[in-house]
Amino acid sequence: MSLGDRTDILDWPFPRTKDGEPALVLGELRESPPCVVRIPEGAAESRPAWLVTRYADVRQALADSRLSADETLPGAPVRIQLPPGQNPSSFLRLDDPEHARLRGLIQPEFTARRVRRLRAPIQRLIDRLLDDMAVLPQPADLHAAFSRTLPTLVIARLLGVPDDDSPFFVEKTRVTISQEDPAESYAAFVEMSDYLAELAGRKRASPGDDLISRLAVNHWATGTISLDELVGMARLVLVAGHETTTNQIALNVLGLLRDDGLRAEVAADDGALIPQYIEESMRYWSISQDAMVRLALEDMDLGGVAVAKGDAVVISVPAGNHDESVFACPRTIDPHRDTSGHLQWGYGPHYCQGAPLARLEMELSLRTLLRRFPDLRLAADPTTVFRRGTVFHGVSHLPVTW
Repeated sequence: MSLGDRTDILDWPFPRTKDGEPALVLGELRESPPCVVRIPEGAAESRPAWLVTRYADVRQALADSRLSADETLPGAPVRIQLPPGQNPSSFLRLDDPEHARLRGLIQPEFTARRVRRLRAPIQRLIDRLLDDMAVLPQPADLHAAFSRTLPTLVIARLLGVPDDDSPFFVEKTRVTISQEDPAESYAAFVEMSDYLAELAGRKRASPGDDLISRLAVNHWATGTISLDELVGMARLVLVAGHETTTNQIALNVLGLLRDDGLRAEVAADDGALIPQYIEESMRYWSISQDAMVRLALEDMDLGGVAVAKGDAVVISVPAGNHDESVFACPRTIDPHRDTSGHLQWGYGPHYCQGAPLARLEMELSLRTLLRRFPDLRLAADPTTVFRRGTVFHGVSHLPVTW
């Protein structure tokens, strides 16, 4: 039966549990071939799509060139709504060779060598922010004071954005991805883009030691890329680098604060388990939600169903990361398990370039927090801190005492 003829269509997206874990129904759906869900595509429209939930199928879908990420193609499914005719101009939503061409221009910014050079500056930022938090009245919101601020400052400095403008980007990023009000989200998207375009013009005339300066001088000025492409790359680095790391830092802390035994285990031996815990925490929370959508460019088999050319596909990273055939007892955070194959960073050509930088920020943050605040405690019911219905899973606040 073709996708268009199916009548057993499920409402989607599925809400997370009260504890912030991926929806329980995803585990049930893994027992059968990909099911059909409806993708919201505007106030009054929706379309059917195959939902991929098994680990092996998720990996295949992420890497298969027959499934296109290009939202400019006719019939392409979209998750983040923009007004008709508007293009997000991000290479994340393009296919090779255009995707590889633009991705290659910023890859040098995220090499292991360059990221290592950021270790000391990031540590200084962490120390400063925690110094400021230490004198706040208790309970204090760790998310507002620290986990939401640090990645913004790091990415802003990487791009060449003045620190004073960081609050602007925090708010515009939040509104853009919230999708609570499509018109408001698009307005924030435009404001952010206009600012980056203006900044690129200034950097081209007076460059510094930052990503936007290098893109402006080496590629925009030489005609290698357009201004729209430069802005799209800068915006992607800003939104992806800020939003994902922000939420993951907070969730890493939350995972320890709600389990004293796990916290003691991770803090023991001078934090020897911290890197493994962070990888397991990413697998467990799977903050990317089900935001990855693709368009089938040709007929193909995916997970035992016949996907036809033109069909939409939704790739569920949370479902893949909680596949019991790969990760035993997936709803338990186990820092000793091998999580090297988790899919939070993606897989294939769209694997996250910023993973080394995010890992560094998360490790330094958690090590310093455990050392500076050994008696840090959660000051709220953990089921009340999550934000719901957003593109990236995370918390709205994280009240703590010490």
